[in-house]
Amino acid sequence: MADRAVGIPFAKEGIPFIGAAVGLTLLAGSLGGMIAAIGGALLTLFVAWFFRNPTRVVPQGPGLIVAPGDGKVIAIEEEFEPRFIKDHSIRVTIFLNVFDVHINRIPCEGVVEDVQYQSGLFLVASRPDATLRNEQNALMLRTVQGAKVLCVQVAGLIARRIVCWISPGARAICGERYGLIRFGSRMDTFLPIGTAIRVAVGDRVKGGETILGELR
Repeated sequence: MADRAVGIPFAKEGIPFIGAAVGLTLLAGSLGGMIAAIGGALLTLFVAWFFRNPTRVVPQGPGLIVAPGDGKVIAIEEEFEPRFIKDHSIRVTIFLNVFDVHINRIPCEGVVEDVQYQSGLFLVASRPDATLRNEQNALMLRTVQGAKVLCVQVAGLIARRIVCWISPGARAICGERYGLIRFGSRMDTFLPIGTAIRVAVGDRVKGGETILGELR
């Protein structure tokens, strides 16, 4: 899969929103509404900031698992994953607020075994039951070592659109951009039991750059 977002300062899906905000700002300015024009300019800056697409330095090394998104680690728990892995695993949950980068990245080298979208609710993404009940998109990966790694984009209270650019059978390249979630969300990464976890609850992480763990 070609990394479709390389070299673009904003996610393509955000360009219509940025354009609309610019248009509203210009319209308000042409009508002489100074306060409205200032509000439009601030809205434009916010939308452009939300859809920003920064370059990241991806760490190299066998068995490394990197963060699939920017945000704060709100949970690291061992639990049974019933839908895809169908075994006990370690779930690392990252909460993305509206000011975080929302481009999502592949956490490890390997092959994409499955991609499944699931409709659902739009509960607050930090709730524990959001993993199973919210709208989401699951990316099932098989690493070069043969381990299963599951990465799930979870919509939240404000997020209403999940985008995924990758398909089953594609090569998974660690740190490569593969999708985004619009306006606040959560990323769950399920890792094999025994993975050496390199982050802690409360840590801030960067997608494609921060090492979540190392497969043993």
